[in-house]
Amino acid sequence: MELNDANLQQLCGYLQQTLSPDPNVRRPAEKILESIESNQLYPVLLLTLIDKAEIDMTIRIAGSIAFKNYIKRNWAAHEDDGSPDRIAASDRAAVKSMIVTLMLKSPLSVQKQLSDAVSIIGKHDFPKKWPELIGEMVDKFGTGDFNVINGVLQTAHSLFKRYRFEFKSQSLWEEIKFVLDRMAKPLTDLLLALMNLTKAHEGNVEALKVIYGSLVLVCKVFYSLNSQDLPEFFEDNMQTWMNAFHELLTIDVPSLNTNDDEEAGVLEHLRSQICENIAMYAQKYDEEFRPFVQQFVTDVWELLVKTGIQTKYDNLVSNALQLLSHVAERTHYRALFEDPKILASICEKVAIPNMDFRQSDEELFEDSPEEYIRRDIEGSDIDTRRRAACDLVKTLSVNFEAKIFQIFSEYLQILLAKYNENPKANWRAKDTAIYLVTSFASRGGSQKHGVTQTSELVPLPVFCAQQIIPELERPDINELPVLKADALKFVMVFRSLLGQQTLLSCLPQLIRHLPAESGVVHSYAACSIDKILIMRDSNNSLL
Repeated sequence: MELNDANLQQLCGYLQQTLSPDPNVRRPAEKILESIESNQLYPVLLLTLIDKAEIDMTIRIAGSIAFKNYIKRNWAAHEDDGSPDRIAASDRAAVKSMIVTLMLKSPLSVQKQLSDAVSIIGKHDFPKKWPELIGEMVDKFGTGDFNVINGVLQTAHSLFKRYRFEFKSQSLWEEIKFVLDRMAKPLTDLLLALMNLTKAHEGNVEALKVIYGSLVLVCKVFYSLNSQDLPEFFEDNMQTWMNAFHELLTIDVPSLNTNDDEEAGVLEHLRSQICENIAMYAQKYDEEFRPFVQQFVTDVWELLVKTGIQTKYDNLVSNALQLLSHVAERTHYRALFEDPKILASICEKVAIPNMDFRQSDEELFEDSPEEYIRRDIEGSDIDTRRRAACDLVKTLSVNFEAKIFQIFSEYLQILLAKYNENPKANWRAKDTAIYLVTSFASRGGSQKHGVTQTSELVPLPVFCAQQIIPELERPDINELPVLKADALKFVMVFRSLLGQQTLLSCLPQLIRHLPAESGVVHSYAACSIDKILIMRDSNNSLL
C-alpha cells in the first residue's frame, strides 16, 4: 500500500461504512479492512488518517479503534503461534516513532484507544525493543499541557500496572529498575508541582478537576512502581509523598463535591487510591512506614466519621476500612486501638454504620438476585463497605476479643430491642445484628465445611435458637425476605458447629422456603440443603 491521498480516501470510506447500522454495508467493509491489514504501510496509513484534523471525528475514532484492534491481533501473534510476522519491520519502527506524539496531541476519545495500543506494544517491546519510550513520555511532563500530561500518566498506568501482580523474576527487577531510574524523580517533581497548582487555582473549578485528575493518575503509578519492593528513591523521599498524601486526605475542596449520590467524583477517587497506597506500605514496608502510621490512622478515622452513606463513597470507605484492618493486624500497633473508648468509637461510628443494610443493597436484593448472591456468598463483595467493615471487626475481635465482645454485646441488645419494638419497620436492625454476630464469631473455615472455628465467647446454638429459627418458622415464607435470607445463610455458614439435632430441626424449614418468591431466599434455601446433605462425620460417612 502506498501512502497517498487516494488510499487515505479509500480507507476513510471503508471506516465510514463500518459505522453503518445496516449489516449488508458494515460487514463487507469490515472484511475488506481485515483482508488489507497485512499489507505493508497499513498501520502507518491508519495513523496518518487519525492525525488529520479535517477528517470527521467519528471516522478518526473508528480508525483509532481499528488500529488498536490491529495491534492487539498482530503485534505479538507471530511470537505466540510461530506464524510469519504480519507486520513489516519498517512498519513496526514507524508505528513506535509516531504513536506517542500522535496519542498525546489527539482528542481524548482517540487518545484513550492509542494509549491502549501503546500499552499492548509496550507489554511486548518495552524496554528491550523500545527503550526510548520512557524518555519520550517523561519529557512531556515539562510541557505544562495537562491534556498531554494526563495522556502520559494514563499510558504509564496502563504500562506499569502489571507490576502489581507479576511474579518476581530477574527480568522484572531489571525492567522496574530501568523505569525507576528514569521515572521516579520526574514523578515526584510532578507531584510537588501539582500540589502547588491546587493552591494556585483554588477558585477555578475546571482547572482543579484536571489537576486532581492528574493526582489520581500519579497515585496509581506510585502504587504500581512500589508494588514489588520499596524502591530506594521512594524510601529516601517518603516524607515528601506522605506529606502530600496527608494533605490530600485532610483538605476540604467544596467545589469538587458532586451532587450525584452514585457516581464518585475526582476527590473520592483520589482519596480511595491514597488509602490503597498507604495500606500497601503498612502491609509490605512496615518498618520504614512506622513513623507515619499514627498520623494516617487519625486521618482515615476522621475521614470515615464524616463520610456519608451514599454509594459514591463505597470504594473510598472500603479502602479506608481495609487500611485500618491492615494496621490493626500488626501487634506493634495495638496501642493505637487498646483504649476501650477508641474501640467503642470505632464500633459505633465506623463498623456498625457500614454494616447497615442500605437502600442500594435492598434494590440489588430485589432487582438483581444473582448479583446479590455473587457478592454475599461467592465473595465478590471484596470491595464493599460491608465486607470491609466485617474484616475490621474480625481483626479487632482477634486482638481485643474480650473488650470487643463486651462492646458488641451492648450494641447487639440495642439492635435486637429496636427490631422487637416493630419488626416490620425495623427489620434492618436485626439484619445488622445477624451480620455483626457472623463477623465477630467467625475465626476460620473453608468453602467445603463453612465456618469451623469461632470465638468461644459467642454462644452460637443459643443465638440460632433465639434469633434464627424463629425467622425460619414464620408462617409466611415471603415475609421480610432479607431476614429470611440472613437466617438461611446463618444455618449454611455455621452448619459444622450447630450440631446434628439443630440441623435436623432446621431441614423442614429450609425445604419449606424452596418455593419462596425472592430469588435470593429460594437460592439460599437450596444451597443450604445441598451443603447440609453432603456433610460427613469424622469417619467420612455421610451424616
